[in-house]
Amino acid sequence: MRYADTIEYLYGLQKHGMKFGLDNIKRLMSLLGEPQKSFFSIHVAGTNGKGSTSAMIESLLRTKGVRTGLFTSPHLVSFTERIRVNGQEINEDDVIELAGEVRTAVSGIKDFSPTFFEVVSAMAFLHFMKMKVKWAVVEVGMGGRLDATNIIQPEVVVITSIGMDHSEFLGDTLEEIAGEKAGIIKQGVPVVTAEQSPEVLGVIKQRCDEAGSPLFRFHSEFSAARASGDSEAVSLDYQGRNAYRHVGLSLAGEHQIRNAALAIKAVEIVSEKYPDMDCNMDCDIRKGLGDVRWPGRLEMIKENPPILIDGAHNPPAATALSAHLQKLPAAKYRRIIMVIGVMADKDIAGILKPLLPLADEIVFASPAYGRAASAKKLQDIAAAIGYASKTAESVRGALNMAESLYKPGDLIVVTGSFYTIGEAKEAIGHKGVLAGLRE
Repeated sequence: MRYADTIEYLYGLQKHGMKFGLDNIKRLMSLLGEPQKSFFSIHVAGTNGKGSTSAMIESLLRTKGVRTGLFTSPHLVSFTERIRVNGQEINEDDVIELAGEVRTAVSGIKDFSPTFFEVVSAMAFLHFMKMKVKWAVVEVGMGGRLDATNIIQPEVVVITSIGMDHSEFLGDTLEEIAGEKAGIIKQGVPVVTAEQSPEVLGVIKQRCDEAGSPLFRFHSEFSAARASGDSEAVSLDYQGRNAYRHVGLSLAGEHQIRNAALAIKAVEIVSEKYPDMDCNMDCDIRKGLGDVRWPGRLEMIKENPPILIDGAHNPPAATALSAHLQKLPAAKYRRIIMVIGVMADKDIAGILKPLLPLADEIVFASPAYGRAASAKKLQDIAAAIGYASKTAESVRGALNMAESLYKPGDLIVVTGSFYTIGEAKEAIGHKGVLAGLRE
C-alpha cells in the first residue's frame, strides 16, 4: 500500500467520529490474531494525571529489565508519540505498515467502519506483539468502560484523580463519570486509586467489592509527601509495601508526587505478584522516576524567551498549573505572559479563573481544530470575570504577539488544551509527524 494511501486512510477515519462500545475492537482483535493477549498490562484511567502516571509506571518497569510498551493519547506534535517500546517512539514506517495491515484486515468486512481511536488502539497492540513487549502500560482514551483499550485484561488497574470532564459523553455527575472510569476494573484485579472525593471513592469501592478486587487508596494503604523545600525541584518520601526517602522526580509540579505514588504502588503490586521482577527495588525507583520524560506537562520548550507549556484542559488541571506558577521564585520571573486556547466544550470559565489572576498579559488564540473555542469567545468570557486580553488568529500568531510583549525577566506560559500546546511546539520548530491526527 502506498504511503499516501495509508495517510489518507488514517485521516479519513476521523469522519467516523467517536463511538463508544467494545464490539468493534473485539472484532478487530479477532481479525488480527488477538495481539492484546501477547503481553501483560497495566491499565490507567482518570481525569487528570493519567498520562504522567502511565509514563512513570513504564519507566519504572523498564528499569527492571523487561521489554515495555506504552500507549497514550493524544499526541502533541507527532503521532509517533502515542506508541512507544522501551521508551522509544514508533517510527513512521512502522505506523504506515501497521495502518496498512489493519486496513487490509477490515477491507473485506461489509458494514464495518472502526473509528480512528479503535484503529490506533489495534495498531498499538499489534506493534507490541510484533516487538515482543512483555509489559504494556495502556492509558484509557476517554472514560473507561466503553473505551477501546478496555479490551485488555490487566494485572493492575490504576485510577488517577477524577473530576468533571467530557460530561457530554460520560455523564453529568461525578458518580456517573466515576462509574464509566471504574468500568475498567476486572474481576479480582488489584486497583490503585488516587485520593478521591467521597462520591467518587464510593463508586470505585462498590465496583471493587462487586469484582472482588483489592483496593489500594492513596493516603490509606500507601502515601507520599514532599521531601524537598525547593520551589521547583520535587522529591518525595513514600510509604507503602516499601519505604523510600528523598526520591527525586524529573517531572515538575507538586501534583506529580501523587502520580508518582500511584506508579510506585502499581509496580509494587506487580513485583509482589511476579517476584522475579523485584530486583534492587530502591535503586530502580530512583532511576525510574528520575529518568522519566513526559511532554506537555510543565515543559520548558524554549529558553530565550522562556516558554513553558502545560496541557491544563480542565479546572483541576488549571488549578494545579496555577499552584505551580505561584511557587516560582519571584526573583526569577518578573511577569507572566499567558497564551491560552481552549476547546469550546470545556468549562472555559473554570479553566480561566485560576490562571488569569497570575497573568500580566493575556493572549487568546484558537488552535486549528474543529472543537476549539474562538479567541473572541475566550476574550468575552475573560472580560465577564474582569480581565482584559488580546487575541490572535492562530497559536503561532499568539506566540509571536507574546514574544513582542516579552521583556527580560518575563515568562511566557502556553496552556488551555493539548491542541494549543502541540501547535506551540510546532511553531517553535518541532517537526510534526501526522500532526493533524491529534484527538
